Amino acid sequence: MVAIASVATFASVAAIAALAAAATIVTTATTEAKVTIATTDTMNQNQLDGRNRSHIKVGQEVAIVQKQDQRTGDLTEGFVKRILTKSAKHPHGIKVQLETGEVGRVKKIFEE
Repeated sequence: MVAIASVATFASVAAIAALAAAATIVTTATTEAKVTIATTDTMNQNQLDGRNRSHIKVGQEVAIVQKQDQRTGDLTEGFVKRILTKSAKHPHGIKVQLETGEVGRVKKIFEE
């Protein structure tokens, strides 16, 4: 009976050790992912972003995606005539009207 208990205890210890190792791997992967995300966010703060209204000025050259081109992702380049989005940020891009009359969300801002 003692031998059976020892085998059962050994199996439980092995299972716990395996779970602990898996937990460590998950924790490490999560930590690395957080570090990568933080680094990417820091880099994006230095770049002009079409999701921030403060980065877009009237007369600036931008590339927009029009409503009918959202599925294909085709971009239309032009100069901003009016900024239509009132909020400071928008997850899909600030909506603008180009000097040619086209309306869409800013996907790229060209450096001046």
